[in-house]
Amino acid sequence: MDLLNRKNAFIQLGNFFQSYLDYNESEIYTSQNQDIISFHDLLLNAKHYNAWFTLEQLKHSLKSWASILTEEHFSKWLANYEFKEISPNKVGIIMAGNIPLVGFHDFICVSMVGHYLRIKPSSNDSLLLPFIINFLAEKDDYFKTHIEIKKDRLDDFNAVIATGSNNTSRYFEYYFKNYPNIIRRNRNSVAILDGSETQDDLKNLGEDIFRYFGLGCRSVSKLYVPDDYDFKYFFEAIYEFSSLLSHDKYVNNYDYNKAVYLMSQVKLLDNNFVLLKEDESLSSPIGCIFYERYNNKKKIWSQLKSQSNEIQCIVSKYSATDVISTDFGKTQQPNLWDYADNIDTLAFLLKI
Repeated sequence: MDLLNRKNAFIQLGNFFQSYLDYNESEIYTSQNQDIISFHDLLLNAKHYNAWFTLEQLKHSLKSWASILTEEHFSKWLANYEFKEISPNKVGIIMAGNIPLVGFHDFICVSMVGHYLRIKPSSNDSLLLPFIINFLAEKDDYFKTHIEIKKDRLDDFNAVIATGSNNTSRYFEYYFKNYPNIIRRNRNSVAILDGSETQDDLKNLGEDIFRYFGLGCRSVSKLYVPDDYDFKYFFEAIYEFSSLLSHDKYVNNYDYNKAVYLMSQVKLLDNNFVLLKEDESLSSPIGCIFYERYNNKKKIWSQLKSQSNEIQCIVSKYSATDVISTDFGKTQQPNLWDYADNIDTLAFLLKI
């Protein structure tokens, strides 16, 4: 019954997100719905607190969560696990702040198992989670009694899930070595093109690249293309994302990286809002996409398989043996059963 109550609380949260999204922005302050008004004010505050969190990006995150916090998705997800009475542990979660609510899936997983949560949110994304916890606490007492947000150092825990950069992960590995843990590092997503992609495919790839300004581990930062690939059609398909030029921080990064590359006499392809640079690295800076040409697609799939610990998603029309690809436009739409780094968080929490 407790598990059912917690699940229903999340479903009601998803319904609230959708109710908010159903409002036109011009209607919110005349709606007389104080919960909706307060939530909108919170989003505007988050937008001003972190310039990367535009209202559009925040709403996209909410839309994604609203679509999966449903009875259908929870039932399909939880049916794969055996839940039993546990002795609750105190699980610390160190959240990243690169995109809105990036650590929320870990929050859901711990809540479903029934452990205590000790949360250290990122300073870049510290406003949405308290609202969500208060909303859930009105639906079920678990969220009143089992959750604590740590503003300073994370302490009082028996296990930990920590997400950070490759540098911070080394610190995490040392500091949490004596505790059951999941330590997440930098990952990137890539796309393999072969020239048969439609304009819709390439347009959807633009969503995979530019959503959240390319700051997420599911954001495509590297393209693999045939030796004779013509980027003309790619540039045409992604033109609608030129609206990025209205965002000062994105433009500053684009201009800076362009200047650095040009001063170093690096050969670039440029459509005036994103740079294409031929580079073997997986991780490209904001405002830039790396690409690499190939003449043997099987070799590329084999190479990416060997780099699986650095890659979150591979976007392609095809899959290779033992390597699953993601459809164009879907990298930023993970479901409840899609685990970061392919580590089953729920299974980990049920064992500790």
